Amino acid sequence: MLLYAGRTAYVCWRHLAEAVREGRNQYLKAFGIPSEELFSAIYRSEDERLQFMQGLQDVWRLEGATVLAAFDLSPFPLICDLGGGSGALAKACVSLYPGCRAIVFDIPGVVQIAKRRFSASEDERISFHEGDFFKDALPEADLYILARVLHDWTDAKCCHLLQRVYRACRTGGGILVIESLLDTDGRGPLTTLLYSLNMLVQTEGRERTPAEYRALLGPAGFRDVRCRRTGGTYDAVLARK
Repeated sequence: MLLYAGRTAYVCWRHLAEAVREGRNQYLKAFGIPSEELFSAIYRSEDERLQFMQGLQDVWRLEGATVLAAFDLSPFPLICDLGGGSGALAKACVSLYPGCRAIVFDIPGVVQIAKRRFSASEDERISFHEGDFFKDALPEADLYILARVLHDWTDAKCCHLLQRVYRACRTGGGILVIESLLDTDGRGPLTTLLYSLNMLVQTEGRERTPAEYRALLGPAGFRDVRCRRTGGTYDAVLARK
């Protein structure tokens, strides 16, 4: 993750003052890439894409089990990890909940690298599905995981995605949002505030408070929204259909 940050994130941070003044990411200045193309800088070559996927692989190797144990997910036999990358979180999920199966949903380029380079594709309990979660049909599942996804996008795009997830979700199922939660007043924790600045220089989104995630999930149709802090970098929000 540090290697990825050095070649992509820190290049954008050189333009932090401009990001604050303009209120938008700095891909155009940093890479000559339009600001709307969020992952074009991260995925600008297969090597950069692999580096990013390896970074997330290591994040979930360290933190996946903790955040997946924040709630009992055993009642959900089929789990779909949207934007699941290498399948590291899916692998942690089937290890923690042996009775479940997992689908990793991501764009074709990411899925192809995952199948070639990462071990999750060898686990018969994990399958991979190619697509764009904003446009393409989502696989039917009992639980959808959105890990480090919603913080990339505007409220409007988050609402659109959550509505699509709600429609695809089986009755009685749910959604697990994994993000670093801001305090109620939005003034901490310090690490989460720094992540939110990183979202400013790199994405359209930001980190959010529990109340702000409830405000996104409720209008999409989800109910019984519960938030749990894990004591680690990432926290969990579970909501039901």
